[in-house]
Amino acid sequence: MKDTASLTRRNILLGTAGLAGGLGIPALAGAATAAPASAALKGVIHTGQKFPAINPFIYGGFLEHGANIINHTMWAEVFHDRKFYYGIQEKEEAKPDPSNFRAAMAYIHKWTAIGPMSDIFLDKSAPYVGEQSPGAKLSSMPRGFAQSHIALVAGKAYTGRIVVSAEQDTEISLTLIEEMNRQTVKVKASKEWRTLPFQFTAASNTAEARFEITATGTGSFRVGAVSMMPADNIKGFRADTIALMKEMDCKTLRMPGGNFISAYDWKDTIGDPDKRPPIFDPVWKALQPNDAGLDELLQMCELINCEPNWCVNTGYGEPRSGAEIVEYVNGAATTFWGAKRAANGRAQPYKVKYWNIGNEMYGHWQFGHMSRDQYVIKHNLFADAMRKVDPSIYIIVPGGFVDEMTTGQGIFIAGQPQVQVGSERDWAYGMLKHSKGKFDALATHAYPPENKRFDLKTGKLFDVTQTLTEWARQPAQRIATMADAWEEYKKHFPELNEGKVKVFFDEWAFSFRDSYKGTLAVALAFHEFYKHTDFIEMAGYTMATAWMNVTPTQSSISAKGRVFQLYNKYFGSIPLGVSGNSPQPAPQYPAGGDQPKVNTGSATYPVDVMAALTKDGKTLTVAVVNPTESAQSLELSLEGFQSGSQGRVWSLVGKDLNATNTPGKQPDVLIQNAAFDARTRRFQLAPATIQIYHFPRA
Repeated sequence: MKDTASLTRRNILLGTAGLAGGLGIPALAGAATAAPASAALKGVIHTGQKFPAINPFIYGGFLEHGANIINHTMWAEVFHDRKFYYGIQEKEEAKPDPSNFRAAMAYIHKWTAIGPMSDIFLDKSAPYVGEQSPGAKLSSMPRGFAQSHIALVAGKAYTGRIVVSAEQDTEISLTLIEEMNRQTVKVKASKEWRTLPFQFTAASNTAEARFEITATGTGSFRVGAVSMMPADNIKGFRADTIALMKEMDCKTLRMPGGNFISAYDWKDTIGDPDKRPPIFDPVWKALQPNDAGLDELLQMCELINCEPNWCVNTGYGEPRSGAEIVEYVNGAATTFWGAKRAANGRAQPYKVKYWNIGNEMYGHWQFGHMSRDQYVIKHNLFADAMRKVDPSIYIIVPGGFVDEMTTGQGIFIAGQPQVQVGSERDWAYGMLKHSKGKFDALATHAYPPENKRFDLKTGKLFDVTQTLTEWARQPAQRIATMADAWEEYKKHFPELNEGKVKVFFDEWAFSFRDSYKGTLAVALAFHEFYKHTDFIEMAGYTMATAWMNVTPTQSSISAKGRVFQLYNKYFGSIPLGVSGNSPQPAPQYPAGGDQPKVNTGSATYPVDVMAALTKDGKTLTVAVVNPTESAQSLELSLEGFQSGSQGRVWSLVGKDLNATNTPGKQPDVLIQNAAFDARTRRFQLAPATIQIYHFPRA
């Protein structure tokens, strides 16, 4: 007997029920010429077929300390290596080739000597922080060190501090050089370490300012740490990027890792920022100053009104550390770790609900990786220890569904490329079997590569030539393969039908270049998420910073950020059934890996249609994506919904598929809206378009 149970809801949402005709309306500005009526795609919105509400966490983000992702986009510090992990160099290092992605991300500007290197020393016997503090032996000529390539904004004030000491009372010169302009502030150093403030106002817009720390005389001086930020920083974060993140209205952020988390010690990131040791992150092979630490990131979430989803180290970490971080974050000020939080300036608990215990621990690349059947024991110890501190927390665990394990996230075994449900490599199965009751949601990740497919026979990727439609559907297809796997797990674990265990799709991305083309893939992924609201509760886009395009001094909402805003703000909450007269084509490849049993998309191929009612039921929202390079004609029927006369349509507009938004320039990708006659249902769709229509209830 054919198994149709696993596809029931998808069939309802994508079905080919009987259709009613539609009436034509004039094309919107910029739309293509109308296709003949006989060629029109026809879709029906079934307002009587309602499904569980969309959790706003679907529009969430993933934010990782992957090298300098946070440090150089969100954090306001203008100096690199401000605690001198790398000491002082004789001359500048060359930048790595940008094609070397990891090296380029890890690259930072180093401090260089002023005067001969023989006059520079590193105090490793009594450093202020970390393993060393640099110093300079003085003479009649200026001695010290400098950092170049500092980005400044003309007229903006910059506030700073420097931690210094000297053999004897010494006047230290702090000099900011911008082309022909030179400003100097003098501070007094003595034998004891002193933290001294300073301030400059930038004279020009530049990315090539230079900051010098020098002195003359006799003896020597040392520097423990130095910092400079725009005076308008908000708790250490850039005011411009905080404003944009707030504009994004992100409901949840998973952080601070990612692979980073498995070699991360949260205790290095609390307390006095100048005393937090800089560390070399072995995962991303990059310096971490530990400035944007635990408190800072949680407070950033408060600034942008976002629910944090904190990831805990189960790689090199152990259960006690999990319990301690929960107590630091959520414990009363009378507890041991809660008192430390209060001493660090935060008396009230953060009340973080969502805790991600471990990241991709199924992967051999993960620091602290172990076998599944060992890891489930470790997880259970973590869950028990953390819930003993706070029984109310919501726990998410590494899922490792069979589709994810097959397509490269698992350990490849020659001759066995496809991971089978229930096998030893099926991580999600192991969590469900051995950790029942110890978590609330399973996490899954997907990064489908562009223009490639997974070969179930060889276990390798192979190149494919794709149409724009095929390219744009790749993320949606991977979401659907996970949904297929979920249906298989329900056969082994019937309690999943109760709906208590959820899925957090808390890392996903496609095409890391920012472009209008990429927005088509994001939109279609949203449509597939909406088909599984019964169990997919959250999605975290990699990275949340991809919603912005950022330079050291400017920022703008990116093309991908705009498509997130479009759906987050204008699509409804209660998904509805959609049927049509043009079913999706049959799968070209065998089901499994990156190929779902049924291709994603509505039965209005190649156009994709999703619909949802607003919470109050007063507005029907219909999202329409034409992921093709040709014009399409679409007729809609609204079953069970009497529309008012005037509606509005929000359109994502880009000048071409490569369009992006560049900081400091007029945006090339933006959201436009217009009125339309909601009593007519014929739409002319230009190539590569994304639109959301609002039909008011009569």
